[in-house]
Amino acid sequence: MKLNLSEQDHNQIREHGLNVETVQSQLQRFSDGIPFSTLERACTINDGINHLNESERSSAIAAHSEAAAQGRFMKMVPASGAASRMFKTLLALHGSGFCTRADLRARAADGDEDAAFGLAFFDGLTDFAFYPQLDTNLAEQELGTDDLLDSGDYSTILYALLDDISLNMAEQPKGLIAFHWDGDDIRTPVAEHLLEAIETVAASDGTATLHFTVSPEHEAAFKREVETAAALYPDTKFTVEFSHQSPSTDTIAADMNDQPFRDEDGRLLFRPGGHGALLKNLNELQADLVFIKNVDNVLPPSKTADSFLEKRVLGGYAVQLLATRDEALHDLKGNIDTDRLREIERFVFDELELHLPDYETLSVEQKQHALFEALNRPLRVCGMVPNEGETGGGPFWVKHSDGAIDKQIVETSQVDENDARQAGILKSSTHFNPVDLVCCLRDHSGNPYDLREFVDHETAFISRKSQNGRELKAVELPGLWNGSMADWLTVFVEVPADTFNPVKTVNDLLRDEHRG
Repeated sequence: MKLNLSEQDHNQIREHGLNVETVQSQLQRFSDGIPFSTLERACTINDGINHLNESERSSAIAAHSEAAAQGRFMKMVPASGAASRMFKTLLALHGSGFCTRADLRARAADGDEDAAFGLAFFDGLTDFAFYPQLDTNLAEQELGTDDLLDSGDYSTILYALLDDISLNMAEQPKGLIAFHWDGDDIRTPVAEHLLEAIETVAASDGTATLHFTVSPEHEAAFKREVETAAALYPDTKFTVEFSHQSPSTDTIAADMNDQPFRDEDGRLLFRPGGHGALLKNLNELQADLVFIKNVDNVLPPSKTADSFLEKRVLGGYAVQLLATRDEALHDLKGNIDTDRLREIERFVFDELELHLPDYETLSVEQKQHALFEALNRPLRVCGMVPNEGETGGGPFWVKHSDGAIDKQIVETSQVDENDARQAGILKSSTHFNPVDLVCCLRDHSGNPYDLREFVDHETAFISRKSQNGRELKAVELPGLWNGSMADWLTVFVEVPADTFNPVKTVNDLLRDEHRG
């Protein structure tokens, strides 16, 4: 595709840290399309998903304790997202006109789910941790929250909560929304992640290292919240870093004819590349062992014991696998006997469940080389919860164009649901991806991998969007825990469902598990 670019276009491309070849490649994806993943079967217990017994769990916990004490772990939290989805239904009610209790009751009786959601929200309003903030805002307007609730004037409450000249809560970062009560303390997700860091990544000297990816305009607010939350734990020295999604990970938008989309001023439109763009941030950490967990999957302190224990199990199991991998890589570089070769093969084929086509036809020297190449990759251990109706990514055996089969986290959007067999495999999934993983980012010599070398670029995603009423196409980069980690060594471990407690909607905060 030949692009007709102006000097202004070239300047825009350079400002984003991109080049013409990259932009051209992105545009080519719109016309070529992106192939669906080919599911071979769902991963299940003992076929892609490990269920650790008590002995294995105890051993993993001990391995975690030793590695954590040495300061090998850190924690990364993607936290740049706004709370707009969390307040989506309330925004719809706010925009629908005057909102009263009588109106919501009538609509809910007719089956309106948004109205029923609204009633549940207002019935539980005083239980939300952000209620004092709302109450203070209304008091500053000489309004009483109790009076508004008693009279059923919900529209005024929504105005105070959501309007851009009031609390504007839907536009705040989700990580800074008050989630939990802890006695008199009001706790945000940032505060909960700091507590989790103490329990999972703190070294023997009391140092806990965290990294938050945030939007530039909110970094100062995150720093203030970290300072406030850290003061609750004077015995821990927090090392907290922040990074932003780089403009160089933005992707160009296309019109419906697959040509560069231009705004009213004739400028090219670039859009954020999705959470796969955070691979650059992860790569730049140059870290050893990294826990990754979504910002909203947190619990109040009184209910964290089991969750923290499962994190230690995942972390320790990753440490053990990594040690075995490193030892194997060191040995494979020299001359090894038959018994040692068989040990490494058992690790590769039985524990990691890797498939190496035509392996048995190779000579001993060729086998050593094939095993070394197969093992010399970043490693991730991913928690998987039993599927209880959640939508989204899950663990599957995937067949690639070269015939190779391996384990992947696959999103629903990557599957051709018009294909009956593929749709059937998708529905047969027994487990769900909660985004709870441990990443091992260094090779057997302690050098950081260049994570960009292990991406499956064919797992990008094309979506339909709009800009000022005009349709456009957007491409998202391969997801951080999907295509961006496609060529990693991947191990799935079952974790209890009660370790997955995301806050997708504001009313999720009314669930028992989020009540302190």
